[in-house]
Amino acid sequence: MRAIPLKSFTSLAVLGLLVTGCGQGLLGGGDGAGQTAAGKDGPIVLGMLIPQSGSEAAIGPYMSNAAQLAIDEINAKGGVLGRQLELKTADDACDAQSAAAGANKLVTEGVDVSVGGYCSGATLPTLPIFGKAGIPMIIPAANSQELVDQKLEHVFLINGTGSQQAAAAEKWITKQGSKSVALMHDNTSYSKDIALRTQSLLEAPGGAEATITEAVTPKESDYSANITNVLAKKPDFVYWTGYFQEGGLIARQLRQAGYKGSIMVGDGSVSPKLVEIAGAEAAEGLYATMTQTPDTLEGAEGWIDAYRKKYGAEPGPYSNQAYDAVRLAAEAVTKAGGTDGTKVIAALEAIDGFPMFSGPLKFTPEHTLANGGFQILVVKSDKFALQDSLK
Repeated sequence: MRAIPLKSFTSLAVLGLLVTGCGQGLLGGGDGAGQTAAGKDGPIVLGMLIPQSGSEAAIGPYMSNAAQLAIDEINAKGGVLGRQLELKTADDACDAQSAAAGANKLVTEGVDVSVGGYCSGATLPTLPIFGKAGIPMIIPAANSQELVDQKLEHVFLINGTGSQQAAAAEKWITKQGSKSVALMHDNTSYSKDIALRTQSLLEAPGGAEATITEAVTPKESDYSANITNVLAKKPDFVYWTGYFQEGGLIARQLRQAGYKGSIMVGDGSVSPKLVEIAGAEAAEGLYATMTQTPDTLEGAEGWIDAYRKKYGAEPGPYSNQAYDAVRLAAEAVTKAGGTDGTKVIAALEAIDGFPMFSGPLKFTPEHTLANGGFQILVVKSDKFALQDSLK
């Protein structure tokens, strides 16, 4: 199996046509270069930790479905090095303890590469577990800067980082001419990191005149006390950096309290569930910092159709990143000539121009994307739509 050369992907429109017109998926055909005796060793197992229960459970199926779609396409073309791919999932419930248990379960089940990770706080405790087992990690969604700061050789992020998201948030807030900004977070690694980094950028010369930070307790139903604290400072912009369950409630309760200014949420809140929880009226016009979603990917119609045909539903947030995580794992195993963790890590580090939805991939020395790809979405008629690419 080989990756289609970068020149074959002059645009995402072409990428979409490859899926529908050729029926081959993004990897295309294979030339048999990896067909060796290693092909008789059984399946190559990919492990995916995702929220299958708890407040973020709506995201899990988007990611596992897209991962399985990629696997089915690759297997239909002969697999990887003559071996079929197999997906094993485990529930992390966006909870550190559950995630550690799930990671140990996947290690016991013999996974070769990890392609999961949605909540950063749940992903962090899995890093040493997979590392000790020699299992490379391609993380499609979790993106706290703390993941990067661990400086672990087996960890690779294919979503924009917390620092890149904060930079996008500051750019948009400043572009709106806001003078007093309230930053609300839930004290988790992911959420607090983005809020504090955004605050630091806003308070630099030329930024907002004042920023207010407010930490909330997740999984509550009433945030009126927090909202009272925030509104007392008279902000003209509120940025929530946590997840959609709380984000929807906060947006609704801000509007109920009479707040008329702008509201923006981070990428953990980009979900149809946020609109459902907030209510259509409160959600309308709400902004979000987010990397590519299926709805904002130009030329991805063929891939969306393939997903819809297989699952009878629309792909959601992080489905395209999960799909690419599988493809990247397959490419790295192919280049490594097998599943030896050290060789797969070296192959990932050597990737240069591998075509993904986010663009040609080449990792930085920190194993992150050079360009986070964050853009601004806005809720229009109950759906997130592209507002500004920030390019």
